[in-house]
Amino acid sequence: MEALYLTGASSPPLFALHHPARSPAPAALRGAVLYLHPFAEEMNKVRRMAALQARALATAGFAVLQPDLRGCGDSDGEFDDASWSGWLDDAAAAAHWLRERHPDTPLWLWGARAGCLLATALADRLDIAANLLCWAPVASGRPHLQQFLRIKLAGALMDGGQAAAAGGLADMKRTLDGGGTVDVAGYGLPAAVAKGLDAAKLTVPPKPAHIVWLDVSSRAEPTLAPAAERFLDDCRAAGHQVDSRIVAGPAFWQTTEIEEAPALLEATTELLCASAAALAA
Repeated sequence: MEALYLTGASSPPLFALHHPARSPAPAALRGAVLYLHPFAEEMNKVRRMAALQARALATAGFAVLQPDLRGCGDSDGEFDDASWSGWLDDAAAAAHWLRERHPDTPLWLWGARAGCLLATALADRLDIAANLLCWAPVASGRPHLQQFLRIKLAGALMDGGQAAAAGGLADMKRTLDGGGTVDVAGYGLPAAVAKGLDAAKLTVPPKPAHIVWLDVSSRAEPTLAPAAERFLDDCRAAGHQVDSRIVAGPAFWQTTEIEEAPALLEATTELLCASAAALAA
């Protein structure tokens, strides 16, 4: 594993971890994988699972790049100076870096949660076909943003009751609509991020690709959400190869303690290796 800053392609520089493929030989590289992390605190909750998966994919013959988007993790800049469009620029710069070092190999955009919204937007921007690996995807940014804002509302409700909570929501909307920043659970949420996330939705990639959709559930008989089914049906109708699974495990992106979902790691590695074998056949 190599820790580095992606300079020259993004401002400010992005901190990233690069996992070169360890097996098989570099000449037989199975693919290049760009990881796009979740939003806000979910990024920290998912970090361990992402690290385990990146190492597993490197061992299986994939090169993996894990950048921290600007204002996040160990990248330069502050969260309240970020923007959704800037994060998309960061993702494009990271994809360019990865393609330069691993050309002529299948590219995978691996999104976790809200990172899937960035992944499909990036696939639309790239001039090459990009496969998608989606972990517990957020299908629409609006409810995801509202869920995040409810963290602050919960505090207002405990302190001042329903009226205070309602007033807090109105105040947040006015602040964001006016281009300001709202403090939520220690994150200074800027309008440029909130507005972009609010408008973001999963989009069907424009070029034929392989889409791997993996959800995690602890229920006995889990099913995909209707929004997920509609998106995957649209992908199939557009000619994409689609594999979807729901594996057993905890919702590790929101648990109090850092948890693992081994079945998700196994399914991810299995499906990406199967895709690589099919392309090589």
